[in-house]
Amino acid sequence: MSPSLWSRREWLQRAGGGCGYLALASMLAQEQRASAAAESLNPLAPKEPHFPAKAKSVIWIFMNGGPSHVDTWDYRPELVKRDGQTLADFDNKTGFFPDAVGGLMKSPFEWKQHGESGTWAPDLFPHLSQHVDKMAFIHSCYTNSNNHSPALFMMNTGVTRMGNPCVGSWVNYGLGSVSDSLPSFVVMSDPLNRGLPKGNALNWGAGFLPSIYQGTWMKPQGEPIDNLKPPAALNTDRQRAQLDLLATFNKQHLQHSAAESELAARIESFELAFRMQAAAPEALDITREPDNIQKLYGIDQKHCTHFAAQCLRARRLVERGVRFVQIYSGGMDNQQSWDCHADLVGNHRGFALEADQPIAALLGDLKQQGLLDSTLVIWAGEFGRLPVAQKGAKPGRDHNPHAFTVWMAGGGMKGGTHYGETDDIGMRAAVNKVSVRDFHATILAALGLDHERLIFPFQGLDQRLTGVEQASVVKEVFA
Repeated sequence: MSPSLWSRREWLQRAGGGCGYLALASMLAQEQRASAAAESLNPLAPKEPHFPAKAKSVIWIFMNGGPSHVDTWDYRPELVKRDGQTLADFDNKTGFFPDAVGGLMKSPFEWKQHGESGTWAPDLFPHLSQHVDKMAFIHSCYTNSNNHSPALFMMNTGVTRMGNPCVGSWVNYGLGSVSDSLPSFVVMSDPLNRGLPKGNALNWGAGFLPSIYQGTWMKPQGEPIDNLKPPAALNTDRQRAQLDLLATFNKQHLQHSAAESELAARIESFELAFRMQAAAPEALDITREPDNIQKLYGIDQKHCTHFAAQCLRARRLVERGVRFVQIYSGGMDNQQSWDCHADLVGNHRGFALEADQPIAALLGDLKQQGLLDSTLVIWAGEFGRLPVAQKGAKPGRDHNPHAFTVWMAGGGMKGGTHYGETDDIGMRAAVNKVSVRDFHATILAALGLDHERLIFPFQGLDQRLTGVEQASVVKEVFA
């Protein structure tokens, strides 16, 4: 009917309905904004993976400094035959000390085959060698830098420069947290006053992601987390009242600014800190473990007490819903980490002695607790070492970005698998080469995340952990 033919009654009816529609639309818009704000109030809420996951959590044992692959898990008998020979056409700038290049150097350790897989392992790892059938090895990894800080950033964040989110932060962002009273991403650094890895906390930073997704660093000495105990004058009821008042103001502001992810992250960080005061002390208290479990890890062994405690805490944390745990073996300076420029034998024997029993115990304990199938355990550093000697009174090995070995266990991995190869002397990845981005894509895949779909809009681009370059999941290591 034409408006000119409407009766007075019809006109009033339609006009009134129109005002109602406008009011309804306004109310629905307000409800939508409130819903968006409510969803953003807990950015750590659990999220569904892109596809069924093999693993629910990750424990990454980071061998800081770059362990020598040809002296740990990449057996190269050709080095024995060519020990002392000059490597023809070798670029002395491959490593970090071009004027200290010596001849080819065989591994100084005794190697034997272990397990049904017949995996070669050196005598550095008497405990871990008993678990090789749980491990999936990738022998053909390579990276983009021969310098520690950029290589650490590459291994942790996928780029050689600082400022990008690390793997743990991406996992935190993609899957959220299972626990509402513990941080979803925890980092433990070397506890023997050796310092943080080069690059410090940027190795576990959230970069351009909201800060709630960054790793929670547990101090190696004293109280593991600052302010975990509230002031004596502030009881639980008073603290709860203060947080409720603060949350009321913040939520009112957030309803009008639902896109303010940092405000939502700050609100949740206050609440998480409050809940952690009750949950974290219990989760980190390894004295609650039976004596036989503590001895299994080596808590009673002076040479590995510190690392044993960290590995045991890692198991307790994933058991309680922590999504991602990273443990650093080794600190800042060369000989204070696996960075064996001098005295390869002393350096690697010392650090292997600290880490071998605790990591082996972690694998066995996770298996015994029924957690290994859902927990991906990673052993990896930032690069490998050269097959030539670095000259000195006690020779070592220089950095090698062209080849290194990682292994993964549990979390859907096919134990006893060996993927990829280096050349005869371990100089370069030669067969089925695996980039760091391929490695990252594989970790995400174990957790049910498609690296091409895990994106975050920033600076006009859909950012990804694996970047815009081609990255492929190493499917062969999955069971």
